[in-house]
Amino acid sequence: MPIWPIRARRCCGCLGTDLKPVIVQGDAPYRMQPDDIGDWSARNRAGEMVPFGAFSTVDWQDVPVSLDRYGGTSALQISGAPAAGLSSGDAMDLVEELAADLDGGYGIAWTGISYQERLSGSQEMFLYAISALVVFLSLAALYESWTIPLAVMLAVPVGLMGALIGAHVLGQSNDVYFKVGLLATIGLAAKNAILIVEFAVELQQQGKSLMDATLTAARQRLRPIVMTSLAFILGVLPLARATGAGAGAQNAIGSGVMGGMIAATLFGVFLIPMLFMLVRRIFGGRAELERAQDAGVPPA
Repeated sequence: MPIWPIRARRCCGCLGTDLKPVIVQGDAPYRMQPDDIGDWSARNRAGEMVPFGAFSTVDWQDVPVSLDRYGGTSALQISGAPAAGLSSGDAMDLVEELAADLDGGYGIAWTGISYQERLSGSQEMFLYAISALVVFLSLAALYESWTIPLAVMLAVPVGLMGALIGAHVLGQSNDVYFKVGLLATIGLAAKNAILIVEFAVELQQQGKSLMDATLTAARQRLRPIVMTSLAFILGVLPLARATGAGAGAQNAIGSGVMGGMIAATLFGVFLIPMLFMLVRRIFGGRAELERAQDAGVPPA
């Protein structure tokens, strides 16, 4: 029955005093009924053992079964979901505004997925920048050039725009799951550009002109781009149209990635060759021409 918390003080020298909670519990036969507490004794200042019944009484009161605490303070747990057509971020902002108008000094502390969404919201642009930088540096190491990866990265905004349009058409909000889909779209949109740019660079190094190398690479890689993109779009289609438990997260990821891949496929096959030629004409290909001359291939 009675379990009495006692604060034990431990001295750590120069480190100060540390308080540790100690739980003291009576033996089972002496804590079976509420009245048993009267038989307990406590030592007074004179050193005498005084029974609890001499200075305490026992009565029953209605109290909460459990007390919610968050960070050591009293808390109320509220669960909810945004209304139709309202994003989770807007709903969280509205809850914070309502809590600020309440009397009594109430505050909001998010937990679970809401906490992760608030945490990722402040890091959104940083994560996108890091993702684009990693892709750019990987391509720069692959092609041993700083200009060729630029042509690949210029195709990424097309995929991101398609992801935004796809999410808007399917009625998805800008939540944490959609942000994950945008990060995946960056790599998927760059994949189609890599298929064309890689072959165009190889053909240009073999001595073909920029126009011939770009057109030949676009024709040769059209079928692989369409086949791989179509396979991926059909693969994420069940996520975009999922129902039941956990369907919200699946729809957010699937709709964004599917829209990004559709845009990257329909418009990327036309924009990627143009962007590659534009970058090569602006920055030139001196390093590639020098390597071709060293290999004994006449420059075009």
